[in-house]
Amino acid sequence: MSKGTITLFDIPTKAPRKCWSLNPWKTRLLFNYKGLDYKVEWLEYPDIQPRLEPHLPPHPEQRIYTIPTIMLPDGTYVMDSRKIADVIEQRYPEKPVHLDSPYLARLEPIMAKLVPALWPVFIPHEPTRVLGERSLPFWYETREKYLGMTMDEYQRGNPPEPAWEKAEPYIREVTAMLKENPDGPFFMGHTVSYADFVWVGFLLFMKAIGEDEFHGVLERSGDGEVHKAILEATRPWWERDGD
Repeated sequence: MSKGTITLFDIPTKAPRKCWSLNPWKTRLLFNYKGLDYKVEWLEYPDIQPRLEPHLPPHPEQRIYTIPTIMLPDGTYVMDSRKIADVIEQRYPEKPVHLDSPYLARLEPIMAKLVPALWPVFIPHEPTRVLGERSLPFWYETREKYLGMTMDEYQRGNPPEPAWEKAEPYIREVTAMLKENPDGPFFMGHTVSYADFVWVGFLLFMKAIGEDEFHGVLERSGDGEVHKAILEATRPWWERDGD
């Protein structure tokens, strides 16, 4: 196994700095589960590209630099939570996370539809509830450019309730998947897998946005208990949420 400390680049909340975003949570949960030695380097939004650009190219499709990114002990940089999971599983195979699980293959397309469906729910709250002052100008500039309108215009034209209605079938799909193995609480029953980290990362993200939004997920899930159960079962791996 590779030795040494991994650097995890993460975006902080306002003080006290904590992990909050879905994709960094996937990587943190993975590291904590495997017991890896890592340190956190916090990057506010405008600092991400200047810090990472000298070390790796941007995403080929998005042409941007994103978090999470890691630096391995040998100095190799890896960007994108799924690519990180592939590399970590190869280099640190102890406590495998079953990247070949059919549950992960089913969950990832659901997440690709669920998260955009909930943009009207969480996007307006990110700057007001989560982000530090340094990130705000960059966040507003890039989001409003992408949306083609101001945040006020976006909120007026995209109320949250229709977004919840659009998202509910996807949330219920995940509920059904969690109930397929009645022994639970994980997708694979008693066996922990990366699919658990993908979903728990989403639940932790919604909790960071607000308890009201987290409870919105539970209310529309069809059975909030299975989601609370997987969240509690993974607690040992999300209690480290800061440095």
